[in-house]
Amino acid sequence: MSASIFQNPIPLGNGVQIAAETIVQKVAPLLTAERRTKIEHVLAARTFTVSVVLENLYDRGNVSAVLRSAEALGLAHVHVINSGEKFKESQRTTAGADKWIELERWRSTAECVAALKKQGQQIVVTHLDASSRPMDDVDFTLPTALVLGNEKDGVSKEMLAAADKLVILPMAGFVQSYNISVAGALSFYHIYMDRVRRRGSQGDLSEAEKEILRAHYYLRTQPSAEDMLRELVQRKEI
Repeated sequence: MSASIFQNPIPLGNGVQIAAETIVQKVAPLLTAERRTKIEHVLAARTFTVSVVLENLYDRGNVSAVLRSAEALGLAHVHVINSGEKFKESQRTTAGADKWIELERWRSTAECVAALKKQGQQIVVTHLDASSRPMDDVDFTLPTALVLGNEKDGVSKEMLAAADKLVILPMAGFVQSYNISVAGALSFYHIYMDRVRRRGSQGDLSEAEKEILRAHYYLRTQPSAEDMLRELVQRKEI
């Protein structure tokens, strides 16, 4: 789980920190009822128990597509490892998904793996190999990091060595692999359905976590709210 996103009070810069519940109370009148309802629907299906790891993806368009699928299926925490190879630019967009994803960037696989292990996540790596098991063998209600490798070579040897489990998506045709964005979408849908089957829902945030994330989503929906809140603090009305 991303430790920083669940910090409360929430830092707004320039030394200003405001409790999540206060942010929600003050910003709520600026949002439409429809928007508040949408945010509640999203919060109910959010999970940080399963995170996504993208290791050295080359095409920004593929990163964007994976982020969009992850966000759409309630996976809110994505790690991006970029060990130095320049991204290929792309005109494809996330359709705003990056605004709602908690993104952590890493300069090396070792740094990311160490953080995942410290958080107690099992590292599940997608890998086309005879030793890989079906994704059905994984219990995604457990803290898990699902790793997707780059478009050309897949995951690194370093990541394979760190893996707790190697998995493969089912394939019934002649092609040997899926496009990375398709593999991501299929994997995330499987995770969603596995969690629903095992525990009844995808979302598993506590009420306290929902309140903090609610505050962040209110602020991201209404960017001008931060200035309003700082002014209220300056006038000592908060």
